[in-house]
Amino acid sequence: MVARWFKAYVTQRHPGGVRSVTAKPKRVEIGGVAPRHERSRVLMFSQRNIAADVLFRCPHYEFEDIICEMDSVDVVAPEVGRWFDFRKMVAKRLAWHTPITLNPGVPKVRAAGTYDLFFAICGSPVDLLMVNALENWQDVAKKSICLVDEMWVTEFGAYKFFLKILAKFDCVMMYYSESAKAANEVVGGRKFRFLAPGIDGIQFCPYPSLADRVIDIYSIGRRSEASHRALIRIAEETGRFYIYDSISGSRAIHWKEHRLLFANTAKRSRYFIVNPALIDRRDVRGDQNEMGNRYFEGAASGAVMIGERPQNQEFEKMFDWPDAVLDLPYGSTNVERIMKEVESRPDWEEEMRWSNVVQTLLRNDWAYRWEMVLDAAGLDPLQGLRDRKERLGRLAKAVSSWRVCH
Repeated sequence: MVARWFKAYVTQRHPGGVRSVTAKPKRVEIGGVAPRHERSRVLMFSQRNIAADVLFRCPHYEFEDIICEMDSVDVVAPEVGRWFDFRKMVAKRLAWHTPITLNPGVPKVRAAGTYDLFFAICGSPVDLLMVNALENWQDVAKKSICLVDEMWVTEFGAYKFFLKILAKFDCVMMYYSESAKAANEVVGGRKFRFLAPGIDGIQFCPYPSLADRVIDIYSIGRRSEASHRALIRIAEETGRFYIYDSISGSRAIHWKEHRLLFANTAKRSRYFIVNPALIDRRDVRGDQNEMGNRYFEGAASGAVMIGERPQNQEFEKMFDWPDAVLDLPYGSTNVERIMKEVESRPDWEEEMRWSNVVQTLLRNDWAYRWEMVLDAAGLDPLQGLRDRKERLGRLAKAVSSWRVCH
């Protein structure tokens, strides 16, 4: 049983940041201004107090915060106790092998009132065990949408019972396009849809306060050992500044500070290494070739992206401008040749940076992703979304004007 001292929290957006208060869901003030509706129309379940320091979840919380700035939202964000990890492991194993879904130690809460939309972001289908702690989400919302970050077709067998939980939602959006197609074939119908990752285009935008790009090459996360060794050699022989992961870890001290540091580092980097999701784990991804967050982060920061282009139709639609990614096959050591070619043509280099930033502002900010979620739910955007899109448009226009002047 869940210990009595476990508390359920509702996370609220305030001028001083995000804070949690002991309460049932209630109307939230966004940025100190009361929502334009008499009630909040979106109920959102967040993992931010369950897994606040997990690196791959940081963009999820970034998306949630921007949703709260654009819409009228109540966010349910439970906290858990010291036995959570053990209980989660037991509940996960049980759910993999049986249709039994146990609460992994998340305090149960019931939402009050009614909502137009219930929205939850899951890192993987296992997160549904936590979402179920909100006992009456199916009863209080007219529509329900779940966004799943990582779920590979090869894992469908292990997740077969989780797929049944996902089927309870009116719509399931997935970052992996091939997984969405395959899930529709398994479940039947068109419940599963592709939704590309996004980015805080404003925070990652290097304009108008242009900083010197003092970092030559920036590489984080998964990498080819051969390419990495080639870059180490280049750094040693030429004095280029190569930033890369030098410790192994998947935790952030504070997710918001991590994203800010990441953005500021990327904006000071000339080249940004990118590769398809789980590129080095063919045993997990199978034949899937999916785009991950790195492509959106590199483009938004105005870095020249070097790496392997996902062999994926959705990627070709999302990054269809010239030279969005300079091709470097995974495992190749020819990165120095590419950099020298770029540097021999400064106008081309600047054109690539400018295009990446402008295209991000006009297409890949989280505002456009939320617009697609609302469309799937049959809801009209509120003024907050329109305001952000107008701001993105003005910034893109300013960047274009800067390019013409320089």
